[in-house]
This record gives sequence, structure tokens and C-alpha cells, in this order.
Amino acid sequence: MPKIKTNRSAAKRFKITGSGKFKYSKAFSNHILTTKSRKRKRSLRKNMIIDSTNEKVIRKLLPNS
Repeated sequence: MPKIKTNRSAAKRFKITGSGKFKYSKAFSNHILTTKSRKRKRSLRKNMIIDSTNEKVIRKLLPNS
């Protein structure tokens, strides 16, 4: 049986933590930052943990994790 290929776009977006959860960085933080508030830009800097409802899908995209 052939090996399952890793989805490369998902591999660039998600990193696995030590406890097995997936973390990702938020979108909308690269350009056109003048219209965004200081509070919004500060919250965009933080990494997030993927919701448990989406975890099954991400595990299929990243089979080696």
C-alpha cells in the first residue's frame, strides 16, 4: 500500500505542539495595517490552537504528525 502524501499547503500553515494539538497564525496581519486598530493588530500577533471540530481534517492532511 502506498504512503499517504502530506498536503504541503497545510504543512506550511500548521505546526504540531508537544501535546499533539495544532497551532496556526492568524490571517490579515501583513499589509493595509493603517486602518486596523492597535488592539486588533496586537491580537493578530498571537498564535491560535485549532478547534477540536477541525482537528480530524487537519490530521488527514498531515498524516505523519
